[in-house]
Amino acid sequence: MKFGIFMGPFHRAGENPTLALERDLELVQWLDYLGFDEAWIGEHHSAGWEIISSPEIFIGVAADRTKHIKLGTGVVSLPYHHPFMVANWMTQLDHMTRGRVMLGVGPGALPGDAYMMGIDPSKQRIRMDESLGVIMRLFKEKEPITHHSDWFELQEAMLQLRPYQTPHMPISVASVQTPSGVALAGKHGASVLTITTPRDPAAASGTDLKELWDICEESAAEHNQVVDRFDWRLVLPVHLADTREEAFEQARIGAGRYQREYFEHTMGRPQVVDGPPEKIIDVLAERGAWIIGTPDDCIEGIKRLEERSGGFGAFMVQTVDWASREHMMHSYELIARHVMPHFQGSADAAKASNQWAYEHNETLMAGRTRALDRAREDYAARSA
Repeated sequence: MKFGIFMGPFHRAGENPTLALERDLELVQWLDYLGFDEAWIGEHHSAGWEIISSPEIFIGVAADRTKHIKLGTGVVSLPYHHPFMVANWMTQLDHMTRGRVMLGVGPGALPGDAYMMGIDPSKQRIRMDESLGVIMRLFKEKEPITHHSDWFELQEAMLQLRPYQTPHMPISVASVQTPSGVALAGKHGASVLTITTPRDPAAASGTDLKELWDICEESAAEHNQVVDRFDWRLVLPVHLADTREEAFEQARIGAGRYQREYFEHTMGRPQVVDGPPEKIIDVLAERGAWIIGTPDDCIEGIKRLEERSGGFGAFMVQTVDWASREHMMHSYELIARHVMPHFQGSADAAKASNQWAYEHNETLMAGRTRALDRAREDYAARSA
């Protein structure tokens, strides 16, 4: 199983945005050091919390500060851009990162973004489908492409650089609650990024993950494509500490603000918890919308997701700025030290060696004792 983050990011409105962006870059550097596989960076243009408007620019800077971690757009809102430009931006990043870039796409999540650009929300998913189809052609085809649409045109267009990765960088489609995302992923043979806890957490328990994957496979078969569960990424907010009590208390105030101030006040969502904001973290953790606790709690939470989904290949932590910098960094360290090895098998050989040593300790100690006795006898014989 791969591990990574899905970074909106979520910073409380009113904080220093320059420092917030620097903390985001610092987090990606820390994850690279810890051995996380991926970081997906969002695109948003309104509401004041998710302040990265160009994931491509962020990825360019992050790539220069990291060595191994793959960096993806999480996601490019395709209806906001000409597909020829998206294909060119991502191809350039593919070369400049030496193949560490991934393309995540979606219709656009924030109503304010589309409103400001004069985009009809009812057309966003249709335009995303059309745009992704053209982008896939630009990546794969070498002959000039002409395409006429009601919102963009191509006249004998072709990329002047081929993607660094063959035939192109990994492509993933965002999916929340409706079947449209997984159906589109299947249609184009792309992977799926499922936001397991949607922007309305009250509906999280109703998301049928197995049904979503069935729709993806059915769509792929219908369009002669192949999809793989191993490439399916599930996203969930997580905060860990050395004890369960510490984890809840570290994130309690920030989690309440995140839910009440962003989702309910800014976005106008209905309240998911009838009570003070300090109780929100307890309720949403109990519902499984968030994983709060120790590494063991996280392992059990991921296992529940495996059961709900029928199996997936990558777990992404949705980043939320709901605890202190020190506590958040420690949370990711706990994931790397204790959760990732459980699912990746990286510590299995060391554990097996430890078990072997335990089972053979009497024999080994007896041999050591004989060796010491022999050394004493040999020394005494030479001294005589």
